[in-house]
Amino acid sequence: RLPVPKLEDTIRRYLNAQKPLLNDDQFRKTEELAHHFQKGIGRELHEQLVAQDNQNKHTSYITGPWFDMYLKAREPVVLNFNAFMSFNPDPKSEYNDQLIRATNMTVSAVRFMKTFRAGYLEPEVFHLNPEKSDTQIFKKIIRFVPSSLSWFGAYMVNAYPLDMSQYFRLFNSTRLPKLNRDELYTDEKAKHLLVLRNGNFYVFDVIDRDGNMLKPSEIQAHLKYILSDNSPAPAFPLGYLSSENRDTWALLRKNLLDNGNEEALQKVDSAVFCLSLDDFPIKDFVHLSHTMLHGDGANRWYDKSFNLIITKDGTAGINFEHSWGDGVAVLRFQNEVFKDSTKAPAISPQSQPASVDSSRAVQKLDFKLNDALKAGITKAKQKFDASVEALSVNMIQFHEGGKDLLKQKKVSPDAVAQLAFQMAFLRQYNQTVATYESCSTAAFKHGRTETIRPASMHTKKCSEAFVRELSKHSTEELQKLIVECSKYHGRLTKEAAMGQGFDRHLFGLRYLALSKDIALPDFYQDQAYARLNHNIISTSTLLSPAVQLGGFGPVVSDGFGVGYQVHNDWIGCNVSSYPTRNGKEFLQCIYKSLEDIFNVLKGKK
Repeated sequence: RLPVPKLEDTIRRYLNAQKPLLNDDQFRKTEELAHHFQKGIGRELHEQLVAQDNQNKHTSYITGPWFDMYLKAREPVVLNFNAFMSFNPDPKSEYNDQLIRATNMTVSAVRFMKTFRAGYLEPEVFHLNPEKSDTQIFKKIIRFVPSSLSWFGAYMVNAYPLDMSQYFRLFNSTRLPKLNRDELYTDEKAKHLLVLRNGNFYVFDVIDRDGNMLKPSEIQAHLKYILSDNSPAPAFPLGYLSSENRDTWALLRKNLLDNGNEEALQKVDSAVFCLSLDDFPIKDFVHLSHTMLHGDGANRWYDKSFNLIITKDGTAGINFEHSWGDGVAVLRFQNEVFKDSTKAPAISPQSQPASVDSSRAVQKLDFKLNDALKAGITKAKQKFDASVEALSVNMIQFHEGGKDLLKQKKVSPDAVAQLAFQMAFLRQYNQTVATYESCSTAAFKHGRTETIRPASMHTKKCSEAFVRELSKHSTEELQKLIVECSKYHGRLTKEAAMGQGFDRHLFGLRYLALSKDIALPDFYQDQAYARLNHNIISTSTLLSPAVQLGGFGPVVSDGFGVGYQVHNDWIGCNVSSYPTRNGKEFLQCIYKSLEDIFNVLKGKK
């Protein structure tokens, strides 16, 4: 179970994270409020939270509040919450054809779903010592241990089974807009796939009456039929509605239902997943990021648990809605689909589609729109176009070193990347700001994420030495500063992964106070608390053989959304931003910081 940290630990960690962001007077005030909170109302709330947690052993203390946080948010999901991860191309280039890849990935996705539902999907396990635990013999032995004890057997060899409670929401699921708080909807009985092309909606069954998957050649035939349909794009594409403010969308959806579209919407909501087929090739990585993060708005249904997007040249990616689950569940799905569709593809470039009557099997959804709905779609499109117009995406690849060199120098690769972001921001804007790094807590029952706070007194001191007074320090001194940052970051990461951060705990206490109608404690009304939670640098990293790159929008209007990957011999980084910030310049500063850090580690300055 996810532990509730001790209140004094949380306050200490909170103050450590605040220190680099405040001047002495501000810090004194924040420290006073924090200690007052710890002795008074905070203590009472903490005791209530622990008692409540003890009464709800089937879940974790963060589950309810976290779902609420996502589902009560009224901003559009696109750019604000949905993230993307794009697939690597198929190693066999002739398989990167839109129809072939769409067929193979759809088949692999359905295979994954059926394996999962049958209870045969291999458990997700984090191996700290893979030589011992990631072996056939261990898997064989552990299978015979009763489940109440098997987790203990895994712990003995440093293997941590991860929570998989989110996985069922991957399929047949959607987020329904409702006034004030959305709902998650899942209908596992539905057998059809939703396909979007050119803003048109199509459905066809991928599972037959007996629960078996359709033959790959039939799926290929139906997709070929959709790809060759020359129906014009709709004058009022429905997809834009899923990019609206949630309350606006909730009212428009009610209108849609009242206007005779219940059956069509039911098909959209219950579909196994949404396959979006785009009619253009990808130009470069920036174009790839824009396509997978938001696309054109007409050819996506942002409320589905995920959209599998495949462009004209067979480039594939996933855009996923974030309330139902986190990156770890989507990444497992993506890894399996990539592996299965490239190693055991269902069809080849020589395969012929089945001779079936696709015009009968494929249903094109028709939506009845009144003037209010047409006006709503037009307005949604204007807002969507304006948001996307304001978003910049930039990226760099740093080829002067990566994980191998950093490990050889005994520093944490993730710590170095995060240090470079701190240095870069200091160089560009001359300040240290609230920074967020996401860390999975899936090692616990119903764990979600915890925040690592990469901006510390260590990174601040080190950044200032590099940016403001490089000539004053010897290479040895600078190396020592980097090592200190690395050690501290390693500690924060370990604490977060073990459920020992401070963000979720404080969030849970605040949520509890509000739910009991207790006046919001002064601690939470402190400007410094608000500033710490206004994450100007929001970061997330993932590494996988299936994924080319991942990214997301800034979480605040004056922020950066930083997706990064530290490979063996290079570092990739893509940054999203709005006009108040210059993402291109930020990346140049990151590049310079990485160069400086690597030079110092190599012993030159």
